Amino acid sequence: MDKLSRTKWIAIILCAASAFWAGREFYTMRHYKEPVVLGPGVTQVQKLSDYEPSLAGTVNDCNIYVMDSGKPGGTVLLIGGTHPEEPASNLTAQVFVENAKPEAGRLIVITRANTSGSLYSRNGEAYPSFYEIKTPWGSKTWRLGDRAASPLDSWPDPEVYVHYPSRQLLAYMDIRNLNRCWPGRPGGLLVERTTYGMAQMIRALGVDVVVDLHEAELEYAVENTIVAHEKAQEIAAMASMMLTSTEFEVPIGMEFSPTALHGLSHREVGDHTPAMSMLYEVAEPLLDRIRGVTDQKLTLEGKDDFVVEAGKHKLLYAPIDENGWHIDVRVGRHISTFLQCLDIFSMMTPDRPITIAGMPRYAEVKEKGVGAFFHDPSKAAADKVAYD
Repeated sequence: MDKLSRTKWIAIILCAASAFWAGREFYTMRHYKEPVVLGPGVTQVQKLSDYEPSLAGTVNDCNIYVMDSGKPGGTVLLIGGTHPEEPASNLTAQVFVENAKPEAGRLIVITRANTSGSLYSRNGEAYPSFYEIKTPWGSKTWRLGDRAASPLDSWPDPEVYVHYPSRQLLAYMDIRNLNRCWPGRPGGLLVERTTYGMAQMIRALGVDVVVDLHEAELEYAVENTIVAHEKAQEIAAMASMMLTSTEFEVPIGMEFSPTALHGLSHREVGDHTPAMSMLYEVAEPLLDRIRGVTDQKLTLEGKDDFVVEAGKHKLLYAPIDENGWHIDVRVGRHISTFLQCLDIFSMMTPDRPITIAGMPRYAEVKEKGVGAFFHDPSKAAADKVAYD
């Protein structure tokens, strides 16, 4: 075999090995199931296809965790996983499933609202496929994912996405973005049918409050804030004042939901269902365009020298220092903000209280770490473990 032939064979072998390694990682991410231990408050696990049958058998037929206190009160829906690349959203929702115990009213939780988006990674961004949280019993693994649903599950994208029913023109890929597809439609592509199913559930179950959990890059102006529909503005404003003055070192603000920007949960849920709607944002350096290495360390610790340097030049909308924005801080802020809003809702509507016990607040999550609030699925009974 001459030198040229050997070079070709070496190149073929290296390409085949690379393709095999990448394919194995893609396959693993696509098929990995996240165990969720059903906590003491979970009374029922439904499927989204119960409300939109066309989702049956699809990857977005997500679990709906119902926690009914059995006592009169209101109903709140907590949505995690709208954008899978925002891990504090999914983790916060799962902490509620594994620990919350409603004492009045009803709590409904979705941990993976856009499951499809968590089954692949964003092209060219070098995101880690998985991340691990340390717990008292070992490490627990989650998928990371992309911002929108996978093209494998929703195809083809239109040249221009025409939002329904507003007819507003949006970017083509936003037809796979769960937070641009509300209130959805039954005959649409996968994510439109996903939001339609959630809207149907909100109506069918008489949900009073809907909260959508998010994270945002520090370069983004809508940061560390509660975005509120008109129906929820009093609750959001009071929560902002109370949390800023009593719990959070970095203030949490309050923003009005834009009336002319369509497809977002904080606008369309309030407009098209009886529920009031809010969206929470917290800082996540992983999403900043000026970041350095994108790995599990950045995902969880939220530390990046480049982002810190940008802050020194006043290019950011949230403060950051050598401590970064740790996942414990981000999850803790979401938990306390949610509980504070429910306290205010219950005070303002005493005939429909929503009271939740068993949950840590911001300071406790920071002290113990979010991993302290996840339970070992291997020690739980088979009927007490669900998979997302």
